[in-house]
Amino acid sequence: MAEPDWRTSGAEMEAIVSGRHGDPFRVLGLHRCGDRWVARAFVPGAEALEALDAESRKLGDLERRHASGFFEGPVAVAQRRIFDYRARNDGGSWTFADPYLFGPVLGPLDDYYIGEGNHLRLHDRLGAHPMRHEEHEGVHFAVWAPNASRVSVVGDFNGWDGRRHAMRKRQDTGVWEIFIPGAREGQCYKYELLDAAGELLPLKSDPFGFAAEVRPKTASKVARTECFTWNDEGYLAGRRGCDPRREPMSIYEVHLGSWRRKDENVFLTYDELADTLIPYAVEMGYTHLELLPVSEHPFDPSWGYQPTGLFAPTSRFGEPASFARFVDRAHHAGLGVILDWVPAHFPTDEHGLARFDGTALYEHEDPRQGFHPDWNTAIYNFGRREVAGFLVNNALFWLERYHVDGLRVDAVASMLYLDYSREEGQWIPNRLGGRENLEAISFLQRVNHEAYGQNPGIVTIAEESTAFPGVSKPTSAGGLGFGFKWNMGFMHDTLGYLKREPIHRKHHHNDLTFGLLYAFSENFVLPLSHDEVVHGKGSLLNKMAGDHWQKFATLRAYYGFMWGYPGKKLLFMGQEFAQWGEWSEARGLDWHLTEHKPHQGVQALVRDLNAAYRAHPALHARDCEPEGFEWLVVDDRENSVFAWARHSGSGHPIVVVVSNFTPVPRQAYALPLPAAGRWREIINTDSAHYGGSGMGNMGAISAIPEALHGKPARAPVNLPPLATLYFMQD
Repeated sequence: MAEPDWRTSGAEMEAIVSGRHGDPFRVLGLHRCGDRWVARAFVPGAEALEALDAESRKLGDLERRHASGFFEGPVAVAQRRIFDYRARNDGGSWTFADPYLFGPVLGPLDDYYIGEGNHLRLHDRLGAHPMRHEEHEGVHFAVWAPNASRVSVVGDFNGWDGRRHAMRKRQDTGVWEIFIPGAREGQCYKYELLDAAGELLPLKSDPFGFAAEVRPKTASKVARTECFTWNDEGYLAGRRGCDPRREPMSIYEVHLGSWRRKDENVFLTYDELADTLIPYAVEMGYTHLELLPVSEHPFDPSWGYQPTGLFAPTSRFGEPASFARFVDRAHHAGLGVILDWVPAHFPTDEHGLARFDGTALYEHEDPRQGFHPDWNTAIYNFGRREVAGFLVNNALFWLERYHVDGLRVDAVASMLYLDYSREEGQWIPNRLGGRENLEAISFLQRVNHEAYGQNPGIVTIAEESTAFPGVSKPTSAGGLGFGFKWNMGFMHDTLGYLKREPIHRKHHHNDLTFGLLYAFSENFVLPLSHDEVVHGKGSLLNKMAGDHWQKFATLRAYYGFMWGYPGKKLLFMGQEFAQWGEWSEARGLDWHLTEHKPHQGVQALVRDLNAAYRAHPALHARDCEPEGFEWLVVDDRENSVFAWARHSGSGHPIVVVVSNFTPVPRQAYALPLPAAGRWREIINTDSAHYGGSGMGNMGAISAIPEALHGKPARAPVNLPPLATLYFMQD
């Protein structure tokens, strides 16, 4: 019988050297041909190639069959094995291990769970992972691109030559993979794809890239994220045993790039932010930091809300390990870290996810479903198992790999409704004929189910601006499963009220009482966020009506009102010291203002409000339950006075909150109270210490057992102008 011809056909050689072969592992590497083993390799620039065993003994010379560097020839081996090649040209020689001699890293279980959409450790399998494989150190690369005809890794390790490292396709899942021996941490890379018709696509960064180049460059970088040093075991153990609804939560919302800047307007690094931001937030009494998105993004003015690297902390401020240190140090200081997370949409930058393999892979093909008119971005196809799995894994990645304490999910309303920001004819109804995005609803329920199920003690928070029911209701009861929802109505109504001149407020009294009709329909966070101080809206201080003194007094009264109102608290950076100017991502906050007494006073008040909120369970333990709130004065519209009692539900002292939103001081105001006796004044936003007039109640009031407005006791109270007072039962 004739010996089979082991020589590769000209057509296959041409496909290999031109980088157009769809299955290079079928040609390259080590293959049995009859009774012999034949090795084939593509080594551009080499003029000669020999195979060597572990002791550098020759196993065979390979013939150069193509001038571009295609070599093949028999080698003296008895079975499949890994060996080295030594290549030569006029410039010298070099030795290397060939990726096509190595077997796959992914296995059948990966294929099964990826195909099913239930693989919850995708971040351990896809992307770039330094590892030891078949006794060699290198990096395993894997990417999902089912409609590509060829995918290659290009990077620092191969001269960015897409012909060199074409990948192996796993047919059942559309995932391409390759192990590249000698590739290492810190190297830059991208994927080079040919679409189904063989057309070259723009180079793509890795959807699972764990680090990236500093913008404007866009390559992914090989990085380890599994071996950070953590010292927060005690913090995490304490978190697991908490019910966040019953705990104080005062959130300092921060854009890391503009909290402070160094000289010449240079960013602080993650480590420098840990040195400065964390102690400041602790000193101010906050319980959590909420960071505007830290996922990699190409455009600074997007503030991170148009991310291209969902798995990579932005390189603007340092390496992944330095972000992990930031979180660890926050936990060591007792601060939680919440990240803004953006699963609603993604930008269409050519290096990103848009038409990743030449098709609408992550998005919808039809722009009525796949294009967001407000932001000129693409909308994820939540009904595709692989896309939903990608996003679920991203949420779990931040919670598990970086120990973050929660995710604030951006633009949830845009996900829930198919007709969001669309006119008639610009959207496609769901399968039931309705406007709800059923796939997005199922996706959000799954994210919350997995996040809470695998990470006890974390929180998820929805930025959701509609009346969609059950946002913070458990998934087991048919809700979306979020822990909390932003109370956008509170922000809108209260700011609208306080923009009005005090003389007109009596006509809009219901703006401040209406919210209590729905205050316990969800678990709410009261947000005074970045969205309220940009794009011409002005700062919170500038929104307040009146002259200079009245603006500061009203803002202080407002903060007292908000910290005493049921719901968790969120305040954007700079507003804690009453910055005059609106926020810009292009510069640091106006910290010089804290040298002036009115701003110092507001800052001191926020610090004391946080201290009171944390110290007194009545102010936080029943934030989400109606039994924690009791109206005392609800209808005094003529005087623009509001009063209520907060209860802990567990025997702790009651706290009474009283606000006067006119500049008229009120002497001996008859205040109904839930009990007779001495009530200590614990907060007075008109205190001279905060920049106020100093009017108050000499530290306490005495209530007599005489009924008023249906309450069992009453007391005469001096109400300062534009002020909020807290009284605690002694």
